[in-house]
Amino acid sequence: MDPRPIGVFDSGLGGLTAVRQLTAGMPNETIVYFGDTGRVPYGSRSRDTIRRYARQDAAFLLSQNVKMVIAACGTVSSVAADLGETLPVPFLGVLDPTARAAAAATRSGKIGVIGTTATIRSGSYRRALAVLDPTLQVFDTDCPLFVPLVENGFLAEDDPIPRLTAERYLAPLIEAGVDTLILGCTHYPLLEPVIRRVMGENVALIDSGRETALACREFLLENDLAAPREQQGSRRFYVSDRTEGFAGIATLLLGGSLDGTVEHIDIESY
Repeated sequence: MDPRPIGVFDSGLGGLTAVRQLTAGMPNETIVYFGDTGRVPYGSRSRDTIRRYARQDAAFLLSQNVKMVIAACGTVSSVAADLGETLPVPFLGVLDPTARAAAAATRSGKIGVIGTTATIRSGSYRRALAVLDPTLQVFDTDCPLFVPLVENGFLAEDDPIPRLTAERYLAPLIEAGVDTLILGCTHYPLLEPVIRRVMGENVALIDSGRETALACREFLLENDLAAPREQQGSRRFYVSDRTEGFAGIATLLLGGSLDGTVEHIDIESY
């Protein structure tokens, strides 16, 4: 048993979808979340910048005495997957758990991947899926406007702004006939109703936050790192930009009460 918190970071607020899943599956765990709201989005940044940001984000979480670091960010998981080699605690990204779930879900062998520009450009999901099954056909496309839409609360299924954006981005994947679609950014599950409406009910949507939470739980249990059952789980939230307005969108992403403190930090000092 290990009572220390789990550290989770993302470029902004999208990683809260992973926190939601972690809390649901492991209610006795304490979670420290850092959202780099002052530098979001990561997906349009250079490789070197993304890697520098990831190191700073992890350094902050380590200062909070976490027992594990989760990059709830598809961009970091794709571009800085080797971050864990430099950390004194276990590291988990969203890439591998999500790829495994997609490979298991597909019936036709045609898998679509949507993500930030940096994620798609890296080819990370193509490589991960090829290792799992070389016969899989992978069709990917970047969706650079999805993160700003989520961060600004454009989420409603009947809102023409996210719907028309999704129709534009997803058209090639529909034409390719994919039966499974990886939501390769933890912001994207917030747009799931819109994406499902565009893709159709027969396409399996793979939520990277959910799959990462499941992988985290399995790892902690297998390595005797889970919190004591009698522990009362809690959550602490940190952001690199203003805290005002955080509660509104965070409550939506978490699917309920914020139930935790929110503080601003200077991430450049890490």
